[in-house]
Amino acid sequence: MVRPLKYRRVNQLPGVEIFKPTGIPIRLLKLVNLTIDEFEALRLADYEGLYQEDAALRMGISRQTLGRILLSARKKLVECLVDGAALKIEGGKFDPSLFFLRCEDCNEMIDIDYNKSWPLQCPSCRGYHIFLSCKNVWQKGELG
Repeated sequence: MVRPLKYRRVNQLPGVEIFKPTGIPIRLLKLVNLTIDEFEALRLADYEGLYQEDAALRMGISRQTLGRILLSARKKLVECLVDGAALKIEGGKFDPSLFFLRCEDCNEMIDIDYNKSWPLQCPSCRGYHIFLSCKNVWQKGELG
């Protein structure tokens, strides 16, 4: 029997959903899917320059699992570069409960429902300065 996948801790969602070569309509491109946990592994190891051990700790996974995630993510990135494919970032095994919207005007925290569109205005103050935030549980020592 296969062991169920653990949720991975993700501290930052990508700013964009799709990368594609310029000048080619997306409908004509092969689409490669990079999961959000693969994005986070790349962000921690390659962008922030963390050692795999430290990046794995932040994600709440083993170093070996992080290594497998990085191998898969890097292969997908190279496939996009070599084949001229589009890269779509979505899905994966991460804990969506760690994310919320925060209003900068009144500091209201708004829970996110991933199955519905997010509000454009704060329900409390009707302000438009709403930003995606993440609960930094790894910093509080709540690693499981």
